[in-house]
Amino acid sequence: MTDALKLLMVEDSPSLAAIYNAYLAEENYQIITVDSLGRAHATLDAFVPDLVLLDIELPDGNGIDFLDHAMTLDTPPKVVVMTAHGTSDMAVNAIQMGASDFLTKPFDAARLKVTLGNAAAQLDLGKQIEELSSKQRKSYANFIGASNAMQTVYQTIDSLAPSDATGFIVGESGTGKELAAEAIHAHSPRSGKEFVAINCGAIPGELMESELFGHVKGAFTGASAAREGAASVANGGTLFLDEICEMDLELQKKLLRFIQTGTFRKVGSNTLETVDVRFVCATNRDPLVEVREGRFREDLFYRLHVVPLRLPPLRERDRDILMIARHFLDTYASQSGKGFASFSAAAEEQMLRYVWPGNVRQLQNVVQQAVVLNQGEQIEIDMLALDVHQGLIDDTGREDNTSPQDNTSTPESEQDDLAKRRAIEPLWMVEKRAIEAAVTACDGNINRAAGLLEVAPSTLYRKRQAWVNDIDVGE
Repeated sequence: MTDALKLLMVEDSPSLAAIYNAYLAEENYQIITVDSLGRAHATLDAFVPDLVLLDIELPDGNGIDFLDHAMTLDTPPKVVVMTAHGTSDMAVNAIQMGASDFLTKPFDAARLKVTLGNAAAQLDLGKQIEELSSKQRKSYANFIGASNAMQTVYQTIDSLAPSDATGFIVGESGTGKELAAEAIHAHSPRSGKEFVAINCGAIPGELMESELFGHVKGAFTGASAAREGAASVANGGTLFLDEICEMDLELQKKLLRFIQTGTFRKVGSNTLETVDVRFVCATNRDPLVEVREGRFREDLFYRLHVVPLRLPPLRERDRDILMIARHFLDTYASQSGKGFASFSAAAEEQMLRYVWPGNVRQLQNVVQQAVVLNQGEQIEIDMLALDVHQGLIDDTGREDNTSPQDNTSTPESEQDDLAKRRAIEPLWMVEKRAIEAAVTACDGNINRAAGLLEVAPSTLYRKRQAWVNDIDVGE
């Protein structure tokens, strides 16, 4: 049985109060009954009811005053008012002030139970909506974005971080793989220890083993002093191996042994050292292709690929593009002492249509360049250093990479890729087109359109509002 809902009954007639209590005797309510407005006010803060059954005509005042006060609470209860026959105007006024329903006296047990049951259902729905809203985060750690794609990322990090399971992050360059690794560390029990990142593609192969495990003095030419490796520095913390698929196969074998045993030897040393490290790795390649082609050890892949985390490219993140762009605009305008405060509608439209092959890193570069090289209060479309022939999404939602001046032939593989891109419409555009078509077909009636689409009207209001008034980052 679920916890009983707390019901405050405000009724000055002892006989009616007794009848109503009898009606609800077998229902799941914890009931406190008071007979005056003064006692109702005195009880409200201490009892904190979920529901209130409120008589309007009380010996020491009008129940409307109590309703007005109840609606100012941080979490107001659902209030059902009771009115005498012929006072419908008062009932309507109560509904306008926030009451969830009204009962006209006299009423029977069935009517009372149904009305309170409906109020309880509204209360439960409100809690569910609040819970869902709290999960729709506009930012997380150092990420900015409220799209559904990023909500999945946030939830995965929430689930992964408290454990010691290895996170395997995949995503295109510029999508924020290191930010994700830092977020996993920051939300883990290891957050008080070191987070150490190694880019396996940026360090020459012959130096990578020393970078990872360290070396002793004289281990090789130039090793004039002993050096601690990333594994030692990250002891108790997190070791992030970026671009893991770039690692040399021989070193992959040593890394596998380190992961399995927690032990390693510094370059040039015979001493076995033990550390406690949590691994997170990332790649912008398809790891299964790398395994299939023999460039990445299969046993290492399965040892690392415990919890996969895919970071979506910017083109899949809907209006996150504008949220991130505004964040960068505020940052660089402040740093440069410029007066830029917004983007023009045309500039925003082009940013939404552009495919951003360089993802967030490219967006950051474009906004910074626009701020540094221009003056004004608004970023205009001609200030954005975008190669429009590199990729815009046309009005049908398909990418258009063609240029009137470009008559050169395209390799067959690129033509196939281009055809695929043009044939597939982004999901957010499909959704927007379907919603607007339904609203138009229903002559602007949102409730009717929501019914045809089989979603809640609030969903349509929220989505359409987001398209008109872009979400403000705020932070």
